Amino acid sequence: MLKPQTHKDENARLASLHSYKLLDTIPEQDLDDLTSLASEICGTPIALISLVDQNRQWFKSNKGLDATETPREVAFCAHAINESSEMLIVEDAKNDSRFFDNPLVTDQPFVTFYAGVTLKSESNLPIGTICVIDHIPRKLNSQQISALRAISKQVMYLIELKKSQRIQNELRISCESKSLALEQFAYVAAHDLKSPLANISSLIKLFEQKYNDKLDAKGQLIMQSVFESSEKLRKLIDGLLKYSKTDDLQISDKAEVDLNKLCDSLSIMLGFKNDLKLQLKTELKAIYVNPTVIDQILINLITNAIKYCDKSHVDVELAVAENDTHYLFSVKDNGPGIAPKHHDKIFNIFEVMALKDKNGQRGNGIGLASVKKIVEKCKGEIKVESDLGKGSNFIFSLAK
Repeated sequence: MLKPQTHKDENARLASLHSYKLLDTIPEQDLDDLTSLASEICGTPIALISLVDQNRQWFKSNKGLDATETPREVAFCAHAINESSEMLIVEDAKNDSRFFDNPLVTDQPFVTFYAGVTLKSESNLPIGTICVIDHIPRKLNSQQISALRAISKQVMYLIELKKSQRIQNELRISCESKSLALEQFAYVAAHDLKSPLANISSLIKLFEQKYNDKLDAKGQLIMQSVFESSEKLRKLIDGLLKYSKTDDLQISDKAEVDLNKLCDSLSIMLGFKNDLKLQLKTELKAIYVNPTVIDQILINLITNAIKYCDKSHVDVELAVAENDTHYLFSVKDNGPGIAPKHHDKIFNIFEVMALKDKNGQRGNGIGLASVKKIVEKCKGEIKVESDLGKGSNFIFSLAK
């Protein structure tokens, strides 16, 4: 018996094989279907997808053979991966000097005929074969050989696809884990800072009440600056807490929401002390959504329209429609508009496009990020249509 030679790039070959993480995994129907197809086309009772590891060949897919693996030193496939033609055909192993006394030939499974096509990775290294086996001598015609080569390409395509999907899934899980850890940190940090920060603001006010007359103009200005800075930090912390809490929204807790009542409620709540005209444009009387979700989204969007409006009065049009799967909303205002180059950035947390609102306050870039997060959690999408000087139209959807 002639033992197979070690591949010339064995270390790299093994690294490539292990990168697929297929060894010792459970059978998969799509690969089993290809093995069955190879057996049917070639007319053999046995067909295998064999992966050649350091000391064994292991069968990822197995038709007609009881074994799950064999030692590499007796494996026909270990010879096949060294073939420059990328295919090894042994028509009668009993009359082949390399295999006539091989235990796989002289004993179970009594291999007589073997044909294997190399499975090559993206780095052009052989990781195994798809092979067909019979207990009697035989030959393959040109059509069968071409078909077996074609099946080998499809096998490798599926293996590469599975690797890509696994890597993407691992990356997604890693990103989700890091995002969750970051949000938990932000929540804990913001929560722990909120109480002492409130004390700072209270102490500043108390200090001003008792000692303001003893401070000169510069001292009073410094105290006012400290108070404004603490208030700005308080608003940032409140925003972070709200952003973190969006994950706690139970979006499945839905109820019927009367659109006219919703619009009236928003007009009263947000129009107080503001010259707000909120119009509803819809043919629907009610929608079936989580009331907290729709409230948070609309309050954020309409509040922004009020804060950044550069007109003497604020006009907002709320439009609501539906299709088979989603409710469709738009919130259109008469504000200063947003340059197209900023349309994607405004939904990123901490991104602030306007230096100050009409009250001279700078935003924290959390509101729209929270809206986007809520919308996507509800299996919807959000975007903005706007140009400078022409107002903004925020368009979003929520799954029914």
